[in-house]
Amino acid sequence: MEKKIKKPVQNRPSAPAAKPQAPPVKTGQFAFGKENYRLLFIGLAFIALGFILMIGGGSKDPKVFNPAIFNFQHITLAPILVLTGYVIEFFAIMKKSKD
Repeated sequence: MEKKIKKPVQNRPSAPAAKPQAPPVKTGQFAFGKENYRLLFIGLAFIALGFILMIGGGSKDPKVFNPAIFNFQHITLAPILVLTGYVIEFFAIMKKSKD
């Protein structure tokens, strides 16, 4: 009678669970689309215009007060333009491009 020799059982790891894979990253593309860059430049223009409108109204003689610094352009319009520019910048960054 022949003896049956048992082969040792190898502990093979079971198949790993399928992990959801992220879509491959496309290289060679910009982070923003054409519309994003257009909005970024529009926002920068608003901010620059707002700061330019804040300039002026000073006096050539430091001992003489010039009330022109308190006009509508310096107190109201310029800050509104700057804040509008920042809102446009935020929107331009957060907008998803269609590309």
